[in-house]
Amino acid sequence: MNFKNIAEAFNYWNNEDISAIERRTTEINKIIDTDPNADIENFSIELQGLKQAAENHEERKQSTMNNKTFNPITKMAFEKPQVLESVDIFSSTEYRNAFFKKLLDKPLTDHEQKTYDKAIAEKRTDDFNTVTNAAAVLPTHTFNEVISKARTVGGLLSVCRGFNLPSKISVPIGTPTSKALWHTEGTAVESQKAEVANVAFNGYEILKVFSISAAAKRMSIEAFENYIIEELTSCVMACIADSIVNGTGNEQGTGILTGITWKKTGAGKNHLEFTESLKYHDVVGVVSLLKRGYSAGAKWAMNNATLYNLFYGMMDTIGRPIFISDPKSESIGKILGYEVVIDDNLADEIILFGNFNYMAYNIAEGIAVEVSRESSFKSGLIDYRAMAIADTKPIISEAFIKLTKAA
Repeated sequence: MNFKNIAEAFNYWNNEDISAIERRTTEINKIIDTDPNADIENFSIELQGLKQAAENHEERKQSTMNNKTFNPITKMAFEKPQVLESVDIFSSTEYRNAFFKKLLDKPLTDHEQKTYDKAIAEKRTDDFNTVTNAAAVLPTHTFNEVISKARTVGGLLSVCRGFNLPSKISVPIGTPTSKALWHTEGTAVESQKAEVANVAFNGYEILKVFSISAAAKRMSIEAFENYIIEELTSCVMACIADSIVNGTGNEQGTGILTGITWKKTGAGKNHLEFTESLKYHDVVGVVSLLKRGYSAGAKWAMNNATLYNLFYGMMDTIGRPIFISDPKSESIGKILGYEVVIDDNLADEIILFGNFNYMAYNIAEGIAVEVSRESSFKSGLIDYRAMAIADTKPIISEAFIKLTKAA
């Protein structure tokens, strides 16, 4: 089962009995322990939903036992009606309305104010206290829209693996394994140890301040939310997208170009060079270097100029073009059958080939947004500060090959 978020997993399992919840929890833990290719991200979301559903079952059981009142006139006990609060406060409509009303300086209802105050007090905001104690975390729905919009823009961000995990937590990632073999009855089979790569994300701050006119107070919540989504996509997510390629790892994420040791010779060779002009055998040589297991989801990555200056019009040995454009679908096209990803954060004549599911970015605690009406007092503007705790990092180096022009 694939759930988009914890609330969706909770809502699904909350309708099941406690035995089904316990059975599914045991099943997932067994898969994680035994399957090196298990989707840790999806299972983590489902496990948290299962845990919250189990806790909710226990709370309802205790409420049923303790929430009875004895009526001395009728000499009967009756239950008070229960009001269950939303499990994920950041997913609630009340918090979403309160969040944007606060930014727009509009009055909140009593229920919205209580929801907002409770959210501010949540532990989830603790990671942002190094900069501000008053920053409110972006509502879950809005945050998901920012991620979704950033992925539709294209570039490597759209094909890399995204995480939403606490910083400094080591996450196991399975690597491709060899296939099963035919077995002769009665003979012993040697066990194979699963190959697992562990990745631990650091927490680096991303900050962006943008200003809009005080007239924004007249905007509707929906219109202002769309504006915030556009701004966060173009600044915070654009910063992460650049870090995926060029991040130095010094007070910022580590990019694929700097985070992998590129070797031109010897064992583990993963860097090829071409001289005056790119030839067909250079391209084939890149594909041949990628280890078996990674090629199933492999893609080419380059900027737009490199694609059309080097690959457009190139022929194979029997006169067929190696780049086939694909105007019918949303993809750019394919080179030797592998999809092409255009990312202008890559410099000219730098070509990457590999499985970008093994390049990851992590946004630890969502995105926090704070408003200031004092800093732009003379200009009549309102300042908004967006902040994220994020990191980027290659997970497995052998999943990538680089092709560049020789100096």
